[in-house]
Amino acid sequence: MRSVTIIGAGPAGLSAARVLVAAGLRDVLLLERNPEAGGLPRFCDHLGWGVLDLHRFWRGPRYARELVTRAAGAEIRTNTTVTAMAAGGSLHVSSPDGPAVIESRAVLIATGIRETPRGPRLVSGTRPWGVMTTGAFQEMAQARQIPFRSPVIIGTELVAFSAIMTARHAGISPVAMIEVNPRITARRPGDLIARHVFSVPVLTDTRLVTIKGVDRVEGIVVEQQGQRREITCDGIIFSGAFVPEAFLARASGLAIDPGSGGPVIDNFYRCSDPSYFAAGNILRPVEHSGMAAREGVLAAGAILQALGAGLPRPDAAIPVSIGGAMRYAYPQRLVLADDKPLGLFGRARIAHQGRLRVLCDDAVIASRPITILPERRLAITIAARDLVGRSAVSILLD
Repeated sequence: MRSVTIIGAGPAGLSAARVLVAAGLRDVLLLERNPEAGGLPRFCDHLGWGVLDLHRFWRGPRYARELVTRAAGAEIRTNTTVTAMAAGGSLHVSSPDGPAVIESRAVLIATGIRETPRGPRLVSGTRPWGVMTTGAFQEMAQARQIPFRSPVIIGTELVAFSAIMTARHAGISPVAMIEVNPRITARRPGDLIARHVFSVPVLTDTRLVTIKGVDRVEGIVVEQQGQRREITCDGIIFSGAFVPEAFLARASGLAIDPGSGGPVIDNFYRCSDPSYFAAGNILRPVEHSGMAAREGVLAAGAILQALGAGLPRPDAAIPVSIGGAMRYAYPQRLVLADDKPLGLFGRARIAHQGRLRVLCDDAVIASRPITILPERRLAITIAARDLVGRSAVSILLD
């Protein structure tokens, strides 16, 4: 039986492995379904990776290689897919060597996120070549494959601006970015940089209506302020609209939070089955690699405590609920262990100006005015003393 098995060898999984190996574990196993470890950064050949966790300013592939190097001592099996997770840490896997079962005292799920492709977005029109997600585009660009020369980027999350830099590095010139909302999703001045540094128009309040083309993309029809017009392009990059890669967790019977789409966890990153832990972007739609790596480190620390029987019982957890304009908050369960403050993260469903209130049972323990936009991280701290003797926590944006 393994001490720890980690599903996913991206920033969260590799960072957790580094901590576990440094603590003296010699049988840490990482399972990665792709041919190489490193996660999404492997395909992002632009600067900006490693700032928060490694205090470096690297290109994605360099950052990914460093994460793998720092996890030395852990066994990494690539081309290996987990097909089922049974109670108590039993994993069914498939690899070129055939099916197998791996038993572990603890399992960390770090499967990350996936983008929403065209189908679930309900975009009409033909189905020509040249329509793909940002992840598929970055993977092709990394392999020096040029799928188009003048694409349109749908979405304005941070990854969409990453796609612009990937495109320019590959000699590709996007003709426009399309955003259905009144403002971009990423922080400003991303739109100004797109317009004035990369000469890519950013069209807000604009909806993609139809894709045109037979063998390959020839253009799109968009609607802006009730008016429709055609934009000539030879490719479409559907960017963002991320969801946690939580199908395996859902199919295996772990509790899933309807707001975040990821597994329900406590403040020790434990799932509803305490043999399983979760960290990184599987916990919510998307955060940058530094945040995912940080959570991998913290989850590894909790796993070490669990292996030493040092964690409090999970059945003593206080449930966390949300209301008003809140989209989600995690951890969804809080367990008192000492007098240290407990931290939560969340996001709003919509742009909101009002008041953030934190209630323990019916008592308001925190209240402050707040102005927040969707996709902006909301950090909340609760003093341990405020939870003593309480049965529920509520986080409200009203």
